Amino acid sequence: MLKAFIFDMDGVIIDSEPIHFDVDVQTMKHFGKAITKEELEKFVGMTNPEMWKVIKEEHQLQQTVAEIIEHQLSSKITLLQGIQIEPIEGIRELLTSLKNNQLPIGIASSSPRVFIEEVLKKFDLASYFDCVVSGEEVNQGKPAPDVYLEAASLLGVDPKNCVVVEDAKHGVTAAKAAGMTCFGYVNENSGHQDLSKADFIIHEISEIKVENLL
Repeated sequence: MLKAFIFDMDGVIIDSEPIHFDVDVQTMKHFGKAITKEELEKFVGMTNPEMWKVIKEEHQLQQTVAEIIEHQLSSKITLLQGIQIEPIEGIRELLTSLKNNQLPIGIASSSPRVFIEEVLKKFDLASYFDCVVSGEEVNQGKPAPDVYLEAASLLGVDPKNCVVVEDAKHGVTAAKAAGMTCFGYVNENSGHQDLSKADFIIHEISEIKVENLL
């Protein structure tokens, strides 16, 4: 039975994976290295520190992970603030439906808190959410379940009564490891993601009907 709803953010609330791909490619270029969008797809859903630790080793970057992230994150926020973009279609309606049914709502995102807050500010969505958890604030990021378990704890709801919407393989794995029901949202801009572990596969956010989950 649905008692709380938890959203991934990137690729679910905002179609941000193209932003991440572009900035990450440019970040590598800035540091004198090349990486392709296809190489980056395997990191979708992971936290910045975990992703850049692997990339730094694979591409033998001289900079520290912290230095790489500082450049990447400032570029990403500048880009986000400057572009004209709306939330993914159906998100505002789903949030309104959840609020109308007095259900607690959380965000469990791998993005840094500063980026999550910039997204919520840009779309004026912060008031909908009862908790926000960044994967960088728990022991292990996705595909470990920590970020979802922390969100459930903050919402005061048993994980088995939480429903999640995710667009990435690592996120689906995390939600299921937390014991939650998961919608796998097919977002082509998030790359080729294996969502087969999700309980339901959807192609539009509007396919999620709150009344059918109660």
